[in-house]
Amino acid sequence: MSKQSRELPHIYLFENGTSENYTRPKRGGGSNSPPERNRAAHAKYLEQAIGRAIQEARKQLNSRDSKLATGVSGFYLEFEIQAKETIALKSLENQQKRIELVVVKKLPGREDMVGAIVFVPESSSDYFMKKVEEYRDKNTKTKKPKNEALISRLENVQIGKVTSLFTDNPALFPEDERKIWWEVWLRKDKREEFNQITQKLEIHTKPHAISFPEREIVLAMSDVEGMARVIHNSDAVAELRIAKDTPSMFFEIAASDQVLWVNDLEKRLLEPGKHAVSICLLDSGVARIHPLLSSGMALDDMHSVEPSWGVNDSVYWRGHGTAMAGLCLYSDSLIAMLATSEKVKLLHRLESVKILPPTGQNEPELYGALTEQGVSLPEIQAPERRRVFCMAVTSGIDSSNAGTPSSWSAAVDQLCFNDGEFRRLMIVSAGNIFQEIFPKDYLNINDLETIENPGQAWNPLIVGACTEQINILDPNYAGWQVLAPGGDLSPRSRTSVRWDSQWPIRPDVVFEGGNMAFNGQNPAEIIDDLCLLTTYYRPNVRMFDRMNATSCATALASYMAARIMSEHSHYRPETVRALIVHSAEWTPAMQNHFKVASSKTARRTLLRRYGYGVPDLRRALQSASNDLTLIIEDELQPFYLEANLVKTKEMKLHKLPWPSEELEKLGEEKVELKITLSYFIEPNPGERGWAYRHRYASHGLRFKVKGSLETDDDFKWRINQATREEEEGRTISTMSDENNWFLGPNTRDSGSIHSDIWHGNAVELAQKDAIAVYPVGGWWKEKKYLNRWNQMALYSLIISIRVPEVEADIYTPVSNIVSTSIAIDT
Repeated sequence: MSKQSRELPHIYLFENGTSENYTRPKRGGGSNSPPERNRAAHAKYLEQAIGRAIQEARKQLNSRDSKLATGVSGFYLEFEIQAKETIALKSLENQQKRIELVVVKKLPGREDMVGAIVFVPESSSDYFMKKVEEYRDKNTKTKKPKNEALISRLENVQIGKVTSLFTDNPALFPEDERKIWWEVWLRKDKREEFNQITQKLEIHTKPHAISFPEREIVLAMSDVEGMARVIHNSDAVAELRIAKDTPSMFFEIAASDQVLWVNDLEKRLLEPGKHAVSICLLDSGVARIHPLLSSGMALDDMHSVEPSWGVNDSVYWRGHGTAMAGLCLYSDSLIAMLATSEKVKLLHRLESVKILPPTGQNEPELYGALTEQGVSLPEIQAPERRRVFCMAVTSGIDSSNAGTPSSWSAAVDQLCFNDGEFRRLMIVSAGNIFQEIFPKDYLNINDLETIENPGQAWNPLIVGACTEQINILDPNYAGWQVLAPGGDLSPRSRTSVRWDSQWPIRPDVVFEGGNMAFNGQNPAEIIDDLCLLTTYYRPNVRMFDRMNATSCATALASYMAARIMSEHSHYRPETVRALIVHSAEWTPAMQNHFKVASSKTARRTLLRRYGYGVPDLRRALQSASNDLTLIIEDELQPFYLEANLVKTKEMKLHKLPWPSEELEKLGEEKVELKITLSYFIEPNPGERGWAYRHRYASHGLRFKVKGSLETDDDFKWRINQATREEEEGRTISTMSDENNWFLGPNTRDSGSIHSDIWHGNAVELAQKDAIAVYPVGGWWKEKKYLNRWNQMALYSLIISIRVPEVEADIYTPVSNIVSTSIAIDT
């Protein structure tokens, strides 16, 4: 896959530190005189050792996979040197021959010895053997053995392995086949090569990196065998460590030390601006006294639906709202912010509405009303503020009636739709599984336990949980295994697999929700290492808390939504929701399940487990030269009244600025077209409507893309046919071109957000330059007497073209077309 630099805006179509005295430490470096050796015997010993190592190296080089190999062909040698003789280390490198010392570490159980790992290019494979031969046979002008300063200090040589590059506590090295997150220290200018080989090996990597003059650090998830293949087939890796950013470190330190960490960060916080976007938490209240929360939350922005409850968090709910607040404000970056010394600008603020009583439960039938009241309080306080409503409060529903709307879910839908003009973005959790989970039940139990109320609502973004938390560092859990593989579903996340097909795909997306661990056949447990770090509701006791499951994921999703709103204040709620879904991709672990899903029906089941995947903020905000995103916000009137009958009125045809010439030049190269259509429905709850989707939703919208060989007239005729088939409840027929869609209309067209990916070649896509958005029936049409047939339907349409395997600029020509068009119009 080509390297993508996301620095281009999407195309919208017609919207410190303290100075301290520094004392330079004294240099170490060992003795000046080399140890005395039996010259012949030492040379013979090293020749044999190097010979064996080179023999192993040749086997490795011969086994390099030509499809994977990248960079300079070479191998690693591990030299053993006494710790007092490290003056020899500088002689192990040779820049002209591209021989580099990459690692120096103490050898386990041999504290008097160090291991020096050196990368040796294949072209210099005889370098050290010649050094030994010269030591054996030649003298310097002072009658000393040549190369004595180096060779006499070498105790042993062997071929380098994955363990050779591992510089962490040896006890942390994974001895089994499990995948873990590695902290990969790359040699200079080797990141692109590393990305190439990891993509080919389907090794998941994080997009962020830390750069130093000679190293660049990235995170990669792999087992030992996979990392060995990277090392054997490339020269990119200099060092390996275990990724350690886990909350347990902060839980283990004393409360007084936690205060020091927090006070340091508090001094570096910069408050959000006056007009900053807000995340409004509908939860158990927030402990605003926490030093890390007070900067982002004003006292006036704390509310309660029942004044007698107060606004602070409670013991009964174990500080749930405060834990949510920490993640909403800092996302999953709190550890990184604590560890740095730089200023931290808060980009959005927090609001809190307490909708849970200090003790006990609300009556279930009151949840809808409490939610409505909770939404109104901050809007009255700050009516002009843009906000995201975040609610990770759910209750169980009857699984035999799963997917059908409830009074609570309908109230949530109505809050989002409102009057059709002022609409709200709400982020709601899918709910958690609370029963014991045994290793054998993972994923099966997730598919059986359905999304909780009000997660069956159509308009909010419903969030499930995935996990990449797979490193267990706490010695108290030595030998334990993680329940979920990295990148797969978080163990407590619920799904809509058992829902009937007419109900929306839930969850929409998944965010990090932590993992669980087990020992033997015992039920899995939540442990600190597999959770995210956040704020604790009783800072006088301790500062930090842990969080996991779908509450954690919902907070992270709300953070992303607030970031998008902060960057683009004019975007509609439907557009923000669409960008989150549109930016999502299935992880390699999820894709492995999709690969064996041979039919679109099987894919639908997986879609109901994983939603559209894991969103990416950078992808949601920026395009790349070979990954272009267009954004359209429009509206249409679905229905009108004629001769006392409500009929379908209009569709919208979008002729797009299209990089047709560039696509045609790419010919048969593989390309992707991704489309996401997002709109809010007006709900019409009532028992008669539970069995028929049109009777709950006011209307539906669908999209179709013009075929490569289709005329405009033929395209319109096909849309009319599709409308009739859907309204008559028949399976939508597809033209052969639509078989290229990964999901297809029968799977994607549930709920009020529809997203799909077309795969084909560039020359075919070159002519697919038009998209139609059209209405299908709903109660606005069927219930004429309610007089809603003349309402307008707003929608957001996101279109992306991606050329994943070659370097291509499809962005510039489209940008030029749009710029020219704007210039002409003005």
